Amino acid sequence: MASSKAFVVASLVISLLLLLHHIVEADEALASPAQAPQMDCGGACSARCRLSSRPRLCKRACGSCCARCNCVPPGTSGNYEVCPCYANLTTRAGQHKCP
Repeated sequence: MASSKAFVVASLVISLLLLLHHIVEADEALASPAQAPQMDCGGACSARCRLSSRPRLCKRACGSCCARCNCVPPGTSGNYEVCPCYANLTTRAGQHKCP
């Protein structure tokens, strides 16, 4: 009788340890989500700034925004709804930072 109680207690302890281990693994998986792959900011900004009257300034600003947001809206202007982070960056004067 005593050995069967010890077996039950040992089984419960092992089950609880395994459960705790799975909970910790799940918690770690939620805490560190997989990062999105880094986009090619140079290529995206070259396409975005190809019609700009000041392409070097445009590419520099676009590159800064892309590095921060990991996103560049398609086309040469507009389409900010595709990339809200890009659209919400402003200069100190309150103007849109990103071309």
